[in-house]
Amino acid sequence: MRILSVRLSLWTRKIVILACLLLLMSCQAKSQPTDNQMQVKVARVLSGQSIEVLGMAEQPNYSSPVRLIGIDAPDLRQDPWGDEAKESLEKLIGDAEQSVKLEFDLETKDQFGRTLAYVWKDKQLLNEQIVKKGYALFVGRSPNHKYDQRLERAQQWARIMGEGIWNPKSPMRQTPAEFRFLNR
Repeated sequence: MRILSVRLSLWTRKIVILACLLLLMSCQAKSQPTDNQMQVKVARVLSGQSIEVLGMAEQPNYSSPVRLIGIDAPDLRQDPWGDEAKESLEKLIGDAEQSVKLEFDLETKDQFGRTLAYVWKDKQLLNEQIVKKGYALFVGRSPNHKYDQRLERAQQWARIMGEGIWNPKSPMRQTPAEFRFLNR
């Protein structure tokens, strides 16, 4: 009986170690961009969800608009949230002409011709950071779902912590989509 309990204990340890290793490996795979990447320089931040970058086309000084995948930030006319969302993204990016990595998902353009991308700087997913700071909503849009879980968790964090638009003293009353619809 004692030998059986020792064997069982060894098997239990092996299973726990294996589970921990699998968990660590899955976390590493999600933390850094892997494929479909492009290094560019940020020309300017257009809003809390859009930037203009240099270096995507054949001409290095040609600027291209990029829409961050999976988020919906307040419209610039949506006071005070629009300006705060833009400023928050500017702070995350830093000075003008900062280098960032764009990571693409299945659909690379939106209906307005903007490039759709996940934006990485210093191994941080900026799409996630802007949501975690409470300056954008997570909005999953098919077929681009690569980081939906991360973005959803970031939104849950912002809500629980009362960050940005989730601040109970001064919450955002309309979603960005509702605001744009009502103020066309």
